[in-house]
Amino acid sequence: MRQNCFVAALLLCAFCASCQQAWAQPNAIEREVKAMPGRDLRIGVYVNIRTDCTSGPLPAIRLAAAPTHGTVGVKRAMFKATNLKRCLATEVPAFVAFYRAALGYSGADSFDLEISFSGGRKELQHFRVSVANGAGDAGGI
Repeated sequence: MRQNCFVAALLLCAFCASCQQAWAQPNAIEREVKAMPGRDLRIGVYVNIRTDCTSGPLPAIRLAAAPTHGTVGVKRAMFKATNLKRCLATEVPAFVAFYRAALGYSGADSFDLEISFSGGRKELQHFRVSVANGAGDAGGI
């Protein structure tokens, strides 16, 4: 009986530890984009618009896994929105993320961005990039 309780307690501890790891990991989002070598491709626009149509704190963006055949950069911009929920017209600061494949490269690439929002919520965005010379329609955001 005592041994059964000990085994049950160990299993419960292992279960709780695995749950804690799952809760601590950020939400994962998969994205697929098409890019052309040597050209910037907009891969994300990150804003925070409050219910009163003013800007909230912008998220922190971290390159969790770098691309092998390109670069990722972030620029600051102004985001203009009309008819967005209750905001008929607003202009707020934003971060815009870009991917640029190496000049002359053609093939697959991938990278991860970790987005940390105010309040502690994190989101992991995994990008799979298809790089092709002369791609007619780049599939950015």
